[in-house]
Amino acid sequence: MAYYHQANPTVLKKIILFVTTIISLQCAAQKVQPLYPIPTKEQLAWHEKEFYLFIHFGPNTFTDKEWGEGNEDPNIFNPTALDCRQWARIAKQAGAKGIILTAKHHDGFSLWPSKQSTHTVRESKWKNGKGDVLKALSEACKKEGIEMGVYLSPWDRNHPKYGTPEYNDVYIATMKELFTNYGPFFELWWDGANGEGPNGKKQVYDFKRFEQAAFSFQQPLIIFSDIGPSIRWCGNEKGFIGNTNWNLLDTAGFARGLGAPHVDTLNQGNFNGKHWIPAEADVSIRPGWFYHASEDDRVKTPDELFNLYLKSVGNGGNLLLNVPPDRRGLFHPNDSAALMGFAKKRAEAFSHNLFKKASVSTNNQRETALRHLIDENDNTYWTSDRNDQVVIQLKLPYPETLNAVVLEEMIAYGQRVIRFSIEAKQETQFVKVFEGTTIGRKKIATFPKVATNEIKIIIHESKAQPVLRSLSAFYIQSIY
Repeated sequence: MAYYHQANPTVLKKIILFVTTIISLQCAAQKVQPLYPIPTKEQLAWHEKEFYLFIHFGPNTFTDKEWGEGNEDPNIFNPTALDCRQWARIAKQAGAKGIILTAKHHDGFSLWPSKQSTHTVRESKWKNGKGDVLKALSEACKKEGIEMGVYLSPWDRNHPKYGTPEYNDVYIATMKELFTNYGPFFELWWDGANGEGPNGKKQVYDFKRFEQAAFSFQQPLIIFSDIGPSIRWCGNEKGFIGNTNWNLLDTAGFARGLGAPHVDTLNQGNFNGKHWIPAEADVSIRPGWFYHASEDDRVKTPDELFNLYLKSVGNGGNLLLNVPPDRRGLFHPNDSAALMGFAKKRAEAFSHNLFKKASVSTNNQRETALRHLIDENDNTYWTSDRNDQVVIQLKLPYPETLNAVVLEEMIAYGQRVIRFSIEAKQETQFVKVFEGTTIGRKKIATFPKVATNEIKIIIHESKAQPVLRSLSAFYIQSIY
């Protein structure tokens, strides 16, 4: 027979009160005032995607060009074995969170039977004019559980109304078709390309109207361009974001295309920017953006792709990797193999967090939530009680070889850290192994491998009290 002890109600109430008080004190100690500007919940969700694919596909795939003229015979577009499910399946296996498709490139050819154009898949012999790449990809992404985005070039080298005020109405009607029939989209991708149309004139884009229309068709929505409004170009097409990368940007007085901020500003952001507009790094897995058979042996290697990841996601931004389908409408085996190798390298690199069993201490008063730094929970964080010379010390149970430390700010409260360094204990003294500036959503700090059982992270300067979500450490075999 079991006997149960009935607790004294008074004692039980005191215990509950004590525990509640401790939790309340910890929460109060962790209460943080946002440092504006801060990201919207949609931007926060975008930050967490990290990596997704771009797909350039259209008449250029068959003409071996990068920029079409707009006068191509629609019949040239004739993929013999189009399989968007293959695209989506490989993307998912590679760890990509979505696919952005060139629904219409500069040549004006629409990959769906648009009512706003006579230069579309409807006019081609592909599937007897009954084909629809947008529909096929939308269905494939849903089946594979990844998201879909679209690139809709404002420049149209085919449309007869391009270069007239009426074209802005055409462009908005074209967007409406996409959002109504194929959305929702996780990202709408714009550039500022603005060349001549078939009448020899350039278009005066009404981007303000374009933005208002896009948000009316879908809310929430992330819009990419040189100056946002949601996310920005990183200033190059090489996939590299600056070591210093503020998620902030000033946009007053700037425009998309030739009126954009300097590429250095786009790459690094503005220290005191008025808007939260983080950086996206676009780069192709091949030298070109569209498929060219001559580039089949020039696909970036898994090591090269991993290095791009370190220099984009590892500097607080997102990576948009272009993988162009071939003339069959399939990813080439070389591209697929590179993507699988890239996924394997990321998995191997970040599979064993050496800080997971570390003990953590600091030089300030807020000790209670320090374990949140290494609990691998994205919803927890630790904040300091001071702005500068914040020292976080992590002691491992025994010496480990490492060459990378990953730091994350809790960017929901803003971006704060200005300058930090990492030191590793060597015998009886600490030696600096890394010196950095911004952290943001994620900083992957890499350095020559070192064997140690103790690491110091020193935040030398911060706009406000640092709010850190996570610290982790790894030994990565293929850093270069």
